Amino acid sequence: MIWSSFNSILSWILMAIGTWKILTKCGQKGWYGLIPGLRYYKLGVCGGRERDGIICMILDLLTRVLNAVNTGMPDDTRGAVILEVFFLVLVILFMVYEIRVTLGLLNVFAVKKRWIILWIVVPWIPAMIMGFGKKFQPVRLNQTEGEELAGTAPSNLDAAVDNYESDSGLVVHVRARTVRQLSKVRYLLKDINLTIPPGSLVLLLGGSGSGKTTLVNAINGYEKADADVRLNGVDIYKNYEQMKYKIGFVPQQELLRMNDTVVRTMGDAALLRLPVQIGGEERQKIIDNVMDTLGLSDSSEGLVGKKSGGMKKRISIGTELISDPELFILDEPDSGLDGVIARELFEKLRSIADEGKIVMAITHTPDRVIDLFDKVIVLARDSGKVGRLAFYGTPDDARTFFGKTTMEQVVMAINRKEAGGEGRADEFIEKFAQLTVAERDAADGKVVADHER
Repeated sequence: MIWSSFNSILSWILMAIGTWKILTKCGQKGWYGLIPGLRYYKLGVCGGRERDGIICMILDLLTRVLNAVNTGMPDDTRGAVILEVFFLVLVILFMVYEIRVTLGLLNVFAVKKRWIILWIVVPWIPAMIMGFGKKFQPVRLNQTEGEELAGTAPSNLDAAVDNYESDSGLVVHVRARTVRQLSKVRYLLKDINLTIPPGSLVLLLGGSGSGKTTLVNAINGYEKADADVRLNGVDIYKNYEQMKYKIGFVPQQELLRMNDTVVRTMGDAALLRLPVQIGGEERQKIIDNVMDTLGLSDSSEGLVGKKSGGMKKRISIGTELISDPELFILDEPDSGLDGVIARELFEKLRSIADEGKIVMAITHTPDRVIDLFDKVIVLARDSGKVGRLAFYGTPDDARTFFGKTTMEQVVMAINRKEAGGEGRADEFIEKFAQLTVAERDAADGKVVADHER
């Protein structure tokens, strides 16, 4: 009995020491390994299995509590039997999640999965080996840790202000767009302030992970942020049911029925997106006008599936344009198109913007059509891996601001070094913030001077 107790205590001590060293290697506080339950949560974090770690921690604590309660109860009572059954179920569940946590940890340390058998039978042995063995290092931790910490600690950078509050156009004030993942709050976007006047064709530019799609979804109300977003003076969030018909969105992938004709596709879109009080004759005029604008009239009877990639993009645009939206957003409308077809498409978008609408487009090949754009929004991922506003202005001003000659070079300037960029995102975020503050102060000074006159 004494030997059994001594063996249990020794095993616990060795497991705690091994866990301490493993957590330290993973950049965690080693003393977490001394706390029952919490050690599994932290090992889950190290192994990219945070959710499993939390469940494992809860199950470990519950089994300890039930074991203590059951110890003080007579064995022949009905309550003791129920507790025994419940305890057994918890132990089985705990073992399942302990295995999941351990497999995640083995993956991070690039250890073969068969080690799981040793972890189940005598866990302190692999814990000590992995903790103290110099050849056992968390080789996959950098990627895992980056994903774990991304957006949890935004960089302390100044935010660009917006000097052009208006009841016309698009006014965007995104204070933050966050998501909660278990114990963490992650920032996807922070401090995006800008005003886009009517009649603008706007390029949304940024590297991978900078938050372009997140910003688009925050603007159109699909994924609401902590933000004020107004379109021509109307709050999109507060009046979403009304405003969603005034916003057109064309995703990268065509959502079209390939066996329908072009004219039927447009007709169905009109029935879905136009008010019911619009009669058939007026509806047909709207359809004809959209098809003429996009050059679809001559091939209206052909099947959508038989059309070229550029024509399918135009049809997708037409299904959204049918409701005459005030704001039009397109996610890579030129994806897969050659230069000539892509330019024709953007020339159509330019003509739509010239009708007084706001057209915002994401494209990964901006330089072949940059002359058609009025404004450029540049998003950058700061050192805390949060999407921030690095620039908003004309393409010419963007070239001057970044000291680059092309938009692709602008993206490379703000991209992370590990992604082949220059890693200067924080520099330009703060530089643009200082620029907008200076412009605001200059504008305020002019107002005061005019008032004194």
